[in-house]
Amino acid sequence: MHERAVTHLVAADRRLGRLIERVGPCRLRADKTRSPFQTLVRAVAHQQLTGKAANTILGRLIALHPGRDFPTPEDLLAAPEEKLRGVGLSRAKVASLKDIAAKTLDGVVPDPKALSRLPDAEIIERLTAIRGVGQWTVEMMLIFKLGRLDVLPIHDYGVKKGFAKTYRKKDLPKPAELLEHGERWRPFRSVASWYLWRALELE
Repeated sequence: MHERAVTHLVAADRRLGRLIERVGPCRLRADKTRSPFQTLVRAVAHQQLTGKAANTILGRLIALHPGRDFPTPEDLLAAPEEKLRGVGLSRAKVASLKDIAAKTLDGVVPDPKALSRLPDAEIIERLTAIRGVGQWTVEMMLIFKLGRLDVLPIHDYGVKKGFAKTYRKKDLPKPAELLEHGERWRPFRSVASWYLWRALELE
């Protein structure tokens, strides 16, 4: 699926090429089944928590709305704050989820079809206007939901750590250094990021 990206990256960056050789084929896949609303709600639930803890909270949130696979924006807006706090969400996260719901109904959060037509920069600008949604959250959405191939999350700890390991650096790279180095990976910086994440799984 990503053969062209891998060929480009191996030719553009010898050290990354060696990492790619060790990891093998790129298994980066976008999950296009979830709506932008669902993706953002899930992302906020995962902030500063382990995957297991976040999924437990999401399970309780879904259980508040029997008969639905996932609550709707209207459900979240109608739910009293105490009820949402009761599933394990912090006050800040409750405020964020209500803002995601309101901005989905207002059209700030586009529907999947409209979203797929927008350029990355516009998606980042629109969605970071939502309370509690930062650039990293939107970048993860671009990579893992929309399948955008040229996203480099320069503030992501895993990407920075994978870079330091791959390029044998004592310290984590500054965002500007990562951005500059990543120019050679264009237009496949998402695929390069995926390999840097995998670098942390290698002995």
